Amino acid sequence: MPSACPVDTIELRRIALIENDNWWYRERRAILSAELLRFSVPGSAVDIGAAAGTASRVLIEHGWDTTAIDLNPAAVALARGHGLDAYEGDARYLPLPPCRYDLALALDVLEHIEDDERAAAEITRVLRPGGTALVSVPSDMALWSAQDVALGRVRRYPRRALVELIEGAGLVLERVWSRGVLLRPFLRRLRHRTARREDLAPLHPIVNEALRVTAVLERRLPVCGRPGTRLFVRARRPG
Repeated sequence: MPSACPVDTIELRRIALIENDNWWYRERRAILSAELLRFSVPGSAVDIGAAAGTASRVLIEHGWDTTAIDLNPAAVALARGHGLDAYEGDARYLPLPPCRYDLALALDVLEHIEDDERAAAEITRVLRPGGTALVSVPSDMALWSAQDVALGRVRRYPRRALVELIEGAGLVLERVWSRGVLLRPFLRRLRHRTARREDLAPLHPIVNEALRVTAVLERRLPVCGRPGTRLFVRARRPG
């Protein structure tokens, strides 16, 4: 559809090949696992833009009753192949009832959608009162490069723009934080020299390990308020 940019089947297969070992997918799983520890008991969750279902599998491992949604039928097929409860659906018009979920994920999704306000409103709609949204996006248009175009993104988000989007959808912010702070200077130089889809390309094991260690180190440093390469938001629906 013109205002949503699903990842194509070839790229989905590339993601499936690298996601177990790739430093960023491992770090994203670690961030999600840490956020899930905030809940006293697991509940029902929807993973919006689930792709092959990596985040959905983390939810299930933590005991969550999980529904995966993706616009791409190939992604839905891959997710179902992993045993997930997956359905085809547009993030702007989720095929889900209102007030249904305790947790809604939209990890690296909104940047692909022209009408991100509509998608954010859908997150609010499907959450129960008191339910939590966890959102991640690439940050800062100063980092925009040919790679963003290659990945089908339509924007990167300044912190203020993301906050306004989430609050405009009727959610109450609990936390906004950056990741990729330590890596930002290096990735900025790299991305302005190449149009390769580095996010989806296998990395040399030494490079991958160095990036993983840097990401782990960043968790221990008080830098989450500084500019990075990605932003995370945790918010809740009032009620």
